[in-house]
Amino acid sequence: MIIKLLVPVAIILLISCNLPKSSSSDPVKIIFDSDMGPDYDDVGALTMLHAFADCGKAEILATMASNRYELVAPCLGIINAYYGRPGIPIGAPKTHGVNIGCSQHWTDSLMAHYPHSLNSNSQAQDAKLLYRKILASQPDNSVVIVTVGFLTNLNDLLLSKPDSISPLDGTALVSKKVKHLVSMAGKFPEGWEFNVKEDSVSSNYVFEHWPTRILLSGFEIGEKIFTGKKLIAGNLQSPAHMAFKIAIPMAQEDRNGRMSWDETAVLAAVKGASFAFGEVNGTMVAEPSGHNRWINNETGKHSYLTFKKSPGEISGIIEGYIMHEVGKKE
Repeated sequence: MIIKLLVPVAIILLISCNLPKSSSSDPVKIIFDSDMGPDYDDVGALTMLHAFADCGKAEILATMASNRYELVAPCLGIINAYYGRPGIPIGAPKTHGVNIGCSQHWTDSLMAHYPHSLNSNSQAQDAKLLYRKILASQPDNSVVIVTVGFLTNLNDLLLSKPDSISPLDGTALVSKKVKHLVSMAGKFPEGWEFNVKEDSVSSNYVFEHWPTRILLSGFEIGEKIFTGKKLIAGNLQSPAHMAFKIAIPMAQEDRNGRMSWDETAVLAAVKGASFAFGEVNGTMVAEPSGHNRWINNETGKHSYLTFKKSPGEISGIIEGYIMHEVGKKE
């Protein structure tokens, strides 16, 4: 059941740069990995990252498609270019993975409306090799990976072999260069969730073998946070405005706004989980069936988010970010 949330206008106006600063003054180095297409909260999540980047709180190192649907990489490129960052490298899986399209047709609408340099995933770089290239070039323990889709690319990265890019295999490279992984995945303490289930083989391998800390934003978090109604009511020109305006009226479940799964992962990655959330430590177990379960363990290197701020407060904060426009440094 969807509960209507009343979000005060004052909260909406607390946009990116006016919010409390994270513990570090340096921008968070982010690789963003998305299955953009079957849902559009990915558009909101990437818009948030650009809002953070515009006020110096994030550096977007690369954007990756984890979905083989041909318009994912082009839409990533459209959003990057709209916010003045057309040079952000884009990767996509080349040999295997899930291919789920966009039934609401906002992806092809973005393609028709905005300039783009890519026409399909096939024109993007190989995601596995791009991950290796980006990580090898960064300082040790400095990169935060945010995945809001399938775990396909991360599985391939872990299994990658030493090459001309790096003498390290994938697991060693991640261990050396990645600070932590933030993943919108799973349902806690147990259940079924789309990102985990659709490529369950990759999910099982990643959550069992990933060598750094993993912070998980579960289905039960984003399903209580509704955004987009303020966004589509405004006179904005952004890709997020177009995608949400097309898609929200198409689903009765979105009548109060879209559930905001992916945006919560970005919020926790850049602001830190403690900004809006609590954490439960332990171990995430992704079974080959796609079902996930949780083992409580105070010393475990996985944790899942719980609410500290109310869903309504978080909705207002996220809404402010996804209303971000070009050049604004609020």
